[in-house]
Amino acid sequence: MNLPALTLIRSFFRMFLLQGSWNFERMQNLGVIYIVGPALKRLYQGDDLREAYQRHIGYFNTHPFMAAPVFGAILCLEEKRVAGHDVSFSVEDFKSMIMAPYAAIGDALFWGGVRPLAACTALFFAVKGSLLAPFVMLGCFNIPHLLMRFWGFIQGYSRGVSVVELVQRRRLPDLAIRCKEGTLILLGGLCAYLVFVTCGRHGVEAGWGLLALPIIYIYIWLSRKGLSTLFLTLMTFILVMTLFQVIA
Repeated sequence: MNLPALTLIRSFFRMFLLQGSWNFERMQNLGVIYIVGPALKRLYQGDDLREAYQRHIGYFNTHPFMAAPVFGAILCLEEKRVAGHDVSFSVEDFKSMIMAPYAAIGDALFWGGVRPLAACTALFFAVKGSLLAPFVMLGCFNIPHLLMRFWGFIQGYSRGVSVVELVQRRRLPDLAIRCKEGTLILLGGLCAYLVFVTCGRHGVEAGWGLLALPIIYIYIWLSRKGLSTLFLTLMTFILVMTLFQVIA
């Protein structure tokens, strides 16, 4: 049987509450039960429903944004189980196999890539005194993860276990690296722009501010050597403040 659209919608929106309740022993497992609950109640009754809950009460911990394809595939596997289809992975095996890699991908892409990139983009509006800066920050960060949630859930439900191959083809770890490099380019450009403007305000030849452009290449080199984006952001702030004091 296919799950009704309303049931799928309920499960989708419940994913936003995956981290609503944590515990030290099984991490996000209560959130898992809450998300798959409407679907399990449609698929099972009585002892079968109790057994289905038992399958999902175990340990689970992954990145909340990357959980969407996992839950979509889980519902697909439960449907196939009810229909009597032979599946290559059990629900338990699939979750234990995929949750750790997706946690690492999500951390690198969204926490380490998209979030700093969104913040640096908003900084360009902030230095101009624009009130749009916080909205730019929220938009640049939330749109990608909302798209990932929607796309991942639909693809997971329609493809089942094979959604893993689809996500792999998107090369998300490489995208995380591109986001980090973009952040560093923006930081270097912002530093150069602020120095350029400050030089002009204090009667110094504005062209000297362009000397800050090599910071872009230095930042990219340091990032590839493993230096964190947060540390590089702090370096930018200190450098800009020091240059302001020297010019002033």
